Amino acid sequence: MFLMHLGETIWESYGQESVLQPIWDYLRLHHSDTLRSPLFPVILSVSSYFVLCLPYLLCDIVGEKWPAVHRYKIQPGKLPTTSMILRCAGITLRNHIFLVFPAAVAQWAWRPPIPLPEQAPTLLELVGGVVGNLLLFDLQYFIWHLLHHKVRWLYVTFHAIHHEFSAPFALATQCLGGWELVTVGFWTTLNPVLLRCHILTAWAFMVAHVYVSVEDHCGYDFPWSTSRLIPFAIYGGPSKHDVHHQKPNTNFAPHFSHWDKMFGTHSDFSFVKVQ
Repeated sequence: MFLMHLGETIWESYGQESVLQPIWDYLRLHHSDTLRSPLFPVILSVSSYFVLCLPYLLCDIVGEKWPAVHRYKIQPGKLPTTSMILRCAGITLRNHIFLVFPAAVAQWAWRPPIPLPEQAPTLLELVGGVVGNLLLFDLQYFIWHLLHHKVRWLYVTFHAIHHEFSAPFALATQCLGGWELVTVGFWTTLNPVLLRCHILTAWAFMVAHVYVSVEDHCGYDFPWSTSRLIPFAIYGGPSKHDVHHQKPNTNFAPHFSHWDKMFGTHSDFSFVKVQ
């Protein structure tokens, strides 16, 4: 009965005003110029990245002094050093200043700002759009990542820097060659256009994508990790990506597991057993 009532409620409210409309109206009417700036998506992405990295960096800095947290460390004997953290932060900032920001400005000429739509997406449209974008990116990066491991020139020139760390940590997420980071940013920007998403959905996807990417590299397999919340082992998560850094010819997909299972590159090996 409860499920039937819930379904009827969703169906009845489907054609009504979105629950996101008040939030969207406020943003559109009071911050239109900021939201239409070509730099806004970059600032949103970069600020989200560093903010989301901070809790995991705190866990690494405190280390074994915080046993309740450290017990979830996938490779407990390998914590990032200060020089490793500063190196990754420096590479990330350099790539964004000299590559991503100029690309965002150039995008202004390619796709000039347009008036923000008056209607907000429905909650179902927003969630569906975020999931759809993640699935599309998962396919794109699986192919791209696989090529960077199979073609030696691509690996040495662009991707090897990411594999300097056998035990990944949060700030290593965007420690990439400039070319690889630009292609990731290109897909993140293009995919919502291909899927005809509302601009609010595109921004939600950007933040969600940053979050799951940081979580994949965080080095911790917490009980609330996305891979533990999504059933049927369809999502990879931090333990699977940790395996990739130990066994680089496995687990190429950035988030989900189905492409690696289909192409025989999936590995279930885990480095941690929480008592």
